[in-house]
Amino acid sequence: MFSSRKKSKVDLSEMEDQKEQLSSFLRQTLSLEVTSEGHNLSMDSDIPAQQLQKQVSKFIYHQHLNNKYWVALENGAVRIRMFKEKKIEKKKKRTTLPTTIKHGW
Repeated sequence: MFSSRKKSKVDLSEMEDQKEQLSSFLRQTLSLEVTSEGHNLSMDSDIPAQQLQKQVSKFIYHQHLNNKYWVALENGAVRIRMFKEKKIEKKKKRTTLPTTIKHGW
C-alpha cells in the first residue's frame, strides 16, 4: 500500500544540458530507475542523500565540470550550483625604458 522508500531528488536547474548523461550515469552506478521531472531528476530509493551527493560529485569530476559546478546537499535534495565568476582585473604592464648597454671594453 504505502512504500517505505523515500524519493531522492537532484536539482539540475543550473545544468540542464547534462541531464540525460547524469541520469544514465546514476542508472549505471546506483542501479536505480531515474525519472526526469522538469529541472529535477528523481528516484525512489533507500540510499542516503550523502551517497547520492557523492555520486553526482563523481559525475561532475569525470565530465571535467568541477571548475564550473559544485554540489550541495540542501533539505535532503542534491543541488548542482554554478560557481559565480569573479571579475579578474588585468595587471598593468610596466613600461620599461630602453636601456643602453655599456660595454667595458
